[in-house]
Amino acid sequence: MAPKFGTSGLRGRVTDLTPALVQAYVVAFLRACPTGTGVFVARDLRDSSPQIAADVIAAVQAMGVAVHDCGAVPTPALALAAMRAGAGAVMVTGSHIPADRNGLKFYTPVGEITKAEEAAILAARAQQDIAPTPPGRLTTADPAPDFMTRYVTAFGASVLSGQRIGVWSHSAVGRDLLIETLGALGAEVVEIARAAQFIPIDTEAVSAEARALLTRAAAEHRLDAIASTDGDGDRPLLADATGQVIPGDILGQMTAQMLGAQAVVTPISSNSGVMDLGFAQVIRTRIGSPFVIEGMAGLQAQKPGLKVVGYEANGGFLLGFDAQGPCGPLPALMTRDSHLPIIASLVLAGSGGLAARVAQEPQRFTAADRLSDVPTQRTAALVARLSTDRAAQAAFLSGFAGEALAQIDLTDGLRLILHSGRVVHLRPSGNAPELRLYTEAETPAIATALRDTGLTLLRASL
Repeated sequence: MAPKFGTSGLRGRVTDLTPALVQAYVVAFLRACPTGTGVFVARDLRDSSPQIAADVIAAVQAMGVAVHDCGAVPTPALALAAMRAGAGAVMVTGSHIPADRNGLKFYTPVGEITKAEEAAILAARAQQDIAPTPPGRLTTADPAPDFMTRYVTAFGASVLSGQRIGVWSHSAVGRDLLIETLGALGAEVVEIARAAQFIPIDTEAVSAEARALLTRAAAEHRLDAIASTDGDGDRPLLADATGQVIPGDILGQMTAQMLGAQAVVTPISSNSGVMDLGFAQVIRTRIGSPFVIEGMAGLQAQKPGLKVVGYEANGGFLLGFDAQGPCGPLPALMTRDSHLPIIASLVLAGSGGLAARVAQEPQRFTAADRLSDVPTQRTAALVARLSTDRAAQAAFLSGFAGEALAQIDLTDGLRLILHSGRVVHLRPSGNAPELRLYTEAETPAIATALRDTGLTLLRASL
């Protein structure tokens, strides 16, 4: 599958991400988007990332632009450092996809690139001539200390005192930073299962093996919670004292409440319980952080000063206003962040524990998973057929005992809303050979059963 450029930047197989292709996209980014004082570059812990980062740096320098090599740090730490310096940024990461794939994420001095900037980058790819110019200056930078200080300043050095928190390190690029940050907030931290090789972790579809590991670790180490992230550190994973994973959209709801948000922007795939939490406005968008950012910007344009936040079902949280933590300021950060929802949820739960606090949220529960390595053309064709063919819809829903269709939502993919109020939502990935399945119901067990049934039916159909 050829590399694709879209909602999550550029992604493709490592063998296809040649120096020439990387250079083409970096040059297009520099021509199409503002980068201010230069470009900050960082990478995740995949074996392929150091070389691709070197290719990015060479391409930036060839354009005569100053570049700051940040090494291996989480995406939100890179973005924060670049924004504070008034610079652009490129993160080398494939996020949660397998190690044989990788990619690039692009940032302007104000945050993640928008959908309009994506289109401009694609248009600029037609101009690949590079005029001779003196190479841009190369320096190094470490964004990690300032990123940790951000949270200690806002929440205080003792806010997590008395909590024994596990950190599932696996191959997350920010594992050491997460351990250090939770410790700086007063927690007793226990590291779990550091990996030498890259392991793809999807916080939106946590595997049965990973869930079993978390359950064992919670009991073995007598933990109050377990925290982790995906590979590049912009999506959180948080489990309670039993090792039960808390869905990312629930973390988003809780964080929005703690920060006093007035408005929330979240994709259509997120838990609909957010509609019952009393926010002045809730906007549901297509799936992907650029759509969330677009929705947030629209609200802020209509109502300057509005306290607006965004989050996705994977837990990535975007802070659109200068908030106030328990101990100090928490400036806006318009990119997906994993640290904020982890810390805010732990603080909000307090000594009562995460499970008790989550039980206070509206009783709507989601489950998600995906079919991998399925051609996009086939998945798109299946979803298109189920979107328009009533006989195909009826045949598919017959596999869900006693369920009947009430309405269809085509905001992004195919969202089947059933008479019971339950939801089955199909969406082909835009940049990977995957078919995503999201379900929602009134209990976790029913949401999981819907998901498992749906995956079985989809496998048979494909």
